[in-house]
Amino acid sequence: MTGSLPQPEEGARRRTLYGRRQGKKLRPGQQGLLETLLPRLLVPATHSLDPKDHPAPLDLAALFGRPMPGGYWLEVGFGSGEHLVWHAEHNPDVGLIGCEPYINGIAKCLAHIERTGVGNVRVFDNDARFIMAALPPGSLGRAFVLFPDPWPKARHQKRRFVCRQTLDRLAELMVPGAELRLATDDPVHLLWMLEQACLHPAFTWLAERPGDWRQRPDDWPPTRYEQKMLAGRRPAFLRFRRT
Repeated sequence: MTGSLPQPEEGARRRTLYGRRQGKKLRPGQQGLLETLLPRLLVPATHSLDPKDHPAPLDLAALFGRPMPGGYWLEVGFGSGEHLVWHAEHNPDVGLIGCEPYINGIAKCLAHIERTGVGNVRVFDNDARFIMAALPPGSLGRAFVLFPDPWPKARHQKRRFVCRQTLDRLAELMVPGAELRLATDDPVHLLWMLEQACLHPAFTWLAERPGDWRQRPDDWPPTRYEQKMLAGRRPAFLRFRRT
């Protein structure tokens, strides 16, 4: 594959935003999918946050086996993969890259992929910022960051994914007119997201009235985990356009 990626670096490997890698023990079927299906979908490993460390950007057409006429979308932290696979089913001409370091979530996502038979999903099993450093500029038509860890303690705010640094990189990766979708159910994190994205010169908030961000868009499918997590809470659905 052109655009081959460098091997892991110990320093960068420690600079991660996620927590545990695996929870409860996997069932035999899940373990089998990790051993058989995942290798065919896995994005080559990269462990550098600096785009300069990638002499050639990742070749997305080679990654998917063909150019995708609908472009390429990125989902950061896909959980169990229900949202990711829904979009793959409904947008077969789009190549979707899902990032998720949690092994149990990856196994559930693989089950959805096997059940639906979609062939336009690829999986990156590490910190999304690593693959963002390897993607070619102007390659993304949409990006999703849905219900990331709000890191509520003040001393942990620097761990929040939505920040100026990651928005700067997303601005480089997204084509003009591309859409960035953010979601949270944490009121403090909501204000943080709005401040970070609204003040960024490359993004324009698309909401014109409160209902635009309080109500879920039709093409924004709920997930079982999300419904369980949000019981009694009010989620916010934020849409921004890359200017």
